[in-house]
Amino acid sequence: MEKNYVELWGVAETEPRFSHENHGQRFYKFPLRVDRLSGQADHPVIVVSETQLETVDIAAASPLRIVGQLRSFNNKSGQGSRLVITVLAQELAAGDGSFFNRIALSGVICKQPYLRRTPLGRSICDVILAVNRHYGRADYLPCIAWGQVASTVAGMAVGDRLALEGRVQSRTYTKLLDSGAVERVAYEVSIMQLVEESEL
Repeated sequence: MEKNYVELWGVAETEPRFSHENHGQRFYKFPLRVDRLSGQADHPVIVVSETQLETVDIAAASPLRIVGQLRSFNNKSGQGSRLVITVLAQELAAGDGSFFNRIALSGVICKQPYLRRTPLGRSICDVILAVNRHYGRADYLPCIAWGQVASTVAGMAVGDRLALEGRVQSRTYTKLLDSGAVERVAYEVSIMQLVEESEL
């Protein structure tokens, strides 16, 4: 059985702003700051329903606990990233000011893993995992592995099943366009360990 579970503890960076409407339900989004032990922070975008906002008052700097799923959709507007990654909140509650970032995923590899090395010689492997939803659609989630885990993932093939635990990661990069350099943010799953599906 496929799994897509995200739990985040962090601080809202802005008030929620209207995102979209689906089946008569209005959804809002906001970035959540989740500090790492290293002092860096991840900034996943959280999507919440209007109904959920009636139960928890969210303002900038509000500490929050969110449980949900990592979702993807193709942005066909031509603006920004083509693959948009967000966290769909299914549970929303006030937090205690602490930080926590965990994701458990299982799915199928849908693009051949790509192994590369950093300038210092450390192995990195990029892989895209297709995780089915209950009603026929799938989320295509970019994942990145390091070191020995990267070597293991690189030995896998399209169609292989993969189960993992990690964190939802954001990173800034520069994209060169005809109009000049533009700073963008990429969202991905940083794989901490591979697990048996029965352990998720």
